[in-house]
Formats: sequence, C-alpha cells, structure tokens
Amino acid sequence: MDRDRFRRLVRQAMLGLPPEFSSLLDNVEVIVRREPSEADREAGEVGPDSDLFGLYTGIPRTERASYGMTLPDRILIFQGPHERAFAPSEMAAEVRRTVRHEVAHHFGIDDARLDALERGRDEAGEARR
Repeated sequence: MDRDRFRRLVRQAMLGLPPEFSSLLDNVEVIVRREPSEADREAGEVGPDSDLFGLYTGIPRTERASYGMTLPDRILIFQGPHERAFAPSEMAAEVRRTVRHEVAHHFGIDDARLDALERGRDEAGEARR
C-alpha cells in the first residue's frame, strides 16, 4: 500500500474518534512508521515472530500527577505489520482498530481490560474481526 494512503487511513481514524476523547489528546503525537524497531518490540512486549501493529508510549492520563513541561506522549502505528496481516479491503477497519487500541492505552486502559471489553462485545453478538 502506498505510504501516503496508509497515513491518510491513520489520520481518518484519529479524526473519527469521538470528540470526548479527541479533545483530550492535546499532548499526543501520532507517528506512522514502516516497521517497529527492536526497542519498540521490547516496549510492546512482543517476540520476534509476532506482529506489532501499534504502540503507545507515555504516561497514561490516569497516572498523571503533574504533567507540565513534558515531551508529548506518542502513538506509533506500523504499516508493514498491517500489510502482512490484513487484506487491502480490511485495512481501514484494522487501522481504525489499532488507533483506538493505542488511544485507549493513553486513557489508562491496559491490554487485559481491552481483551475483556472485546470478549464482552463478542458475547453480545456484535461484529468483530
């Protein structure tokens, strides 16, 4: 997939966030990279044979005491793993899912809670990949 098209998908996913969340992303930088670095993979706690679609780095809003004069939190979205794992027809939905997943980390929701929320949606019969 063309790099600019992938970036547009990420931008559209960010613009599609509900206003009550997007308005609280004032010190968050969204970065698109082709592939995760070794440091990214370590931070994401994935092995060499696993794909890392995105990564949040920073201090979740729920853990902040004073937050002045700090570098922005970062949401990294990786193009290569998305391309290897998903068909072009699935790409927009999967990028949107990854963006929302990483934004959830910004709001202090960990992977275990995200998994539980997704299982709840499955049990409720809602569509899920």
